[in-house]
Amino acid sequence: MKADLQFDFLVDKEKNTITIKREFAAKRQMVWDCYTKSELLNRWFAPKPLTTKTKFMDFSEGGHWHYAMVEPNGTEYWGRSDYQTIQAIDHYTALDGFCDDTGALNPDLPRAKWSVTFSDGARHTLVETIVSYTSAEALQQVMNMGMKEGLTSTLERLDELLLILN
Repeated sequence: MKADLQFDFLVDKEKNTITIKREFAAKRQMVWDCYTKSELLNRWFAPKPLTTKTKFMDFSEGGHWHYAMVEPNGTEYWGRSDYQTIQAIDHYTALDGFCDDTGALNPDLPRAKWSVTFSDGARHTLVETIVSYTSAEALQQVMNMGMKEGLTSTLERLDELLLILN
């Protein structure tokens, strides 16, 4: 990440939320596409050294994305995002959770609502993501799993992809 790009990671234990504000050196349409098209998500949506593969993607209200983050040794960690609302190039909400390779949610791991907003900054695109959990315990569980470190690495991969795409 370039030093002049904003990156805030704020945990609110009273509201059970994580707010991530992240600036990207690219136009909003390009950043939006990277968040909403599987062929682009597959190129960045996992912390290094993991990779991402999409099993199914329907980016529409009521649709979902079923994907795996894959370790170099082949171990797969499956996830599912169910899209609730979409305002093209501006905002979307989704329920995100851990699942198996069939898409069945894992009830032992937290599911969160992601509210993702895209806006134009002075020179860059700002993405604000609010991740809401149902309890303080669920929030703490994902923090213990390395949410901040994993997301930091993942967003750095998006920086690298945007340099190639621009």
